[in-house]
Amino acid sequence: MLIDSHCHLEYKGLVEDQAGVLTRARAAGVGGFLSISTRQSEWDQVIATADREADVWASVGIHPHEADGHADLGEAALLVATQHPKVIAIGETGLDYYYDKSDRQTQQALLRRHIAVARETGLPLIVHTRDAEADTAAILRDELERGAYPALIHCFTASADFAREVLELGLTISLSGIITFKNAKDLQAIAAELPEDRILVETDSPFLAPVPHRGRPCEPAFVADTARFVAELRGVSPEHLAETTTRNFTRLFTKAGL
Repeated sequence: MLIDSHCHLEYKGLVEDQAGVLTRARAAGVGGFLSISTRQSEWDQVIATADREADVWASVGIHPHEADGHADLGEAALLVATQHPKVIAIGETGLDYYYDKSDRQTQQALLRRHIAVARETGLPLIVHTRDAEADTAAILRDELERGAYPALIHCFTASADFAREVLELGLTISLSGIITFKNAKDLQAIAAELPEDRILVETDSPFLAPVPHRGRPCEPAFVADTARFVAELRGVSPEHLAETTTRNFTRLFTKAGL
């Protein structure tokens, strides 16, 4: 069994045929889905889908692109949302200096608020980082000194140095369809050497469809293609990779109850 540890089931490209999307993924061997929110207005819908589907869980959080619109969001709102039994993660949150759609200081402040909630609840923090390695690592390290919290870097595309740093901090690294791209040689080299107990796989659907699905909306079913590619990189069977990543998901997202 595989688990898609990061998908956006309420986004255009999936939500129009959500039942079909889930059916196709289950037929491809995907037995669990973590549906990610990126703004507060999505939380109810993401949670409703998780309520309706036994193998779907939800996250609550604010994407860095949305930070300016949620500058006043306090920890209390996140804490209330985490009380729902199907909410098993905080995020996605983080820093994105590539697009700079929100003020950087606001992004940083919100990231710290999400970390505080992850620390208080024990729910894993899902971190998005792009062109912001130094600040992301500094905040993660600083906050760990204030108290431990579980966390992962989703859709990892950063440097080998950043990978080593977040692994030293105890984080998990999630690999998306980007790993299959021809220009991802550096990322492939990193993925081949990651510790076995720190790897997850995801689609980030409807974005980043892996080879051989480039040019199409990505679906959770395609996590099987990513997993096969990663397995070949690491010299293990697809079955072994599936067992490993599902075990890692279960250990990190304990509230899922798998």
